[in-house]
Amino acid sequence: MRVGMLTGGGDCPGLNAVIRAIVRKGVGEYGDELVGFLDGWRGLIENRAEPLTVERMRGTLPRGGTIIGTSRTNPYKVDGGVEACRATLAAQGVDALIAIGGEDTLGVANKLHAEGVQVVGVPKTIDNDLSATEVTFGFHTAVQIATDAIDRLHTTAESHDRVMVVEVMGRHAGWIATYAGIAGGATEILIPEEEFDIEVVCEKIRQRHAAGRYASIVVVAEGAQPKAGTLVTQSGELDAFGHVRLGGIANAIAQEIEGRTGFETRVTILGHIQRGGTPTAFDRVLSTRFGIGAIDAVHDGAFGQMVALRCDEIVRVPLSEAVGTLKTVDPHLYHGVAEVFFG
Repeated sequence: MRVGMLTGGGDCPGLNAVIRAIVRKGVGEYGDELVGFLDGWRGLIENRAEPLTVERMRGTLPRGGTIIGTSRTNPYKVDGGVEACRATLAAQGVDALIAIGGEDTLGVANKLHAEGVQVVGVPKTIDNDLSATEVTFGFHTAVQIATDAIDRLHTTAESHDRVMVVEVMGRHAGWIATYAGIAGGATEILIPEEEFDIEVVCEKIRQRHAAGRYASIVVVAEGAQPKAGTLVTQSGELDAFGHVRLGGIANAIAQEIEGRTGFETRVTILGHIQRGGTPTAFDRVLSTRFGIGAIDAVHDGAFGQMVALRCDEIVRVPLSEAVGTLKTVDPHLYHGVAEVFFG
């Protein structure tokens, strides 16, 4: 078979491991030809692709990012985009397409499948918010990066008697903030699922300092919302899928904390540092398993399906299920575990 693949949405550690696994098994066991469409759905629209061979994939297992590029292009928001995608697949002689991405990328894949395109999905979201799989690759690496940063910030916060506000990724789900906050011993964790009262946060910091513990770490997901109800963003721009570009709420929180408590407060926004660099061993293994599962699904004719991790097994679920419901932080994990250590 001639199998195409693309990576869409934000990059994250482990993408190249998925591509590598698909190529290795596709070529080695099935005798496939593999082709990668460049820069996500944009490459499919513009008919830009490159062959993916075993030789091309050498050395990519520990490499972050994606060697075939990515974008947030939405074919359904581009005039003639869907028709162009179908024309490219025909021109390239592609028998099946593997789409590696999150809710938006897989949402497009699901729509194309409904229109007759033979497509298989691989879940990719650094926020870990796809409901059909227990975990997505890249999440573990992002949590480790955030935890390492928090560990380092503890020592400088203690040296200067400061409050540190650490902003991590998490548009609608606070998985990274919750895991990294627990692992890093945060004073407070603010996530999108739980609207926060800034005065309550400040009071916990006051009590902590009154007890003689001067360093405080507040971990906040980029999509966290105060009870007033509005997001603080760096711009009002929307991407091709209608998402506001987030980032910067930590600055507003830090200003309020310092103004209300009088404690010197500093901000660290990890941003794209969480996306870059080498994936952890866990993410390399999970990515490899997803890649193997995806090429097997293609040869089993399991189109319209996505590979997923459930009970440590790689299974297949309908793409419609994958993009149907957002997976948010378990309330027990937040209230029953994380909150025990607040203050």
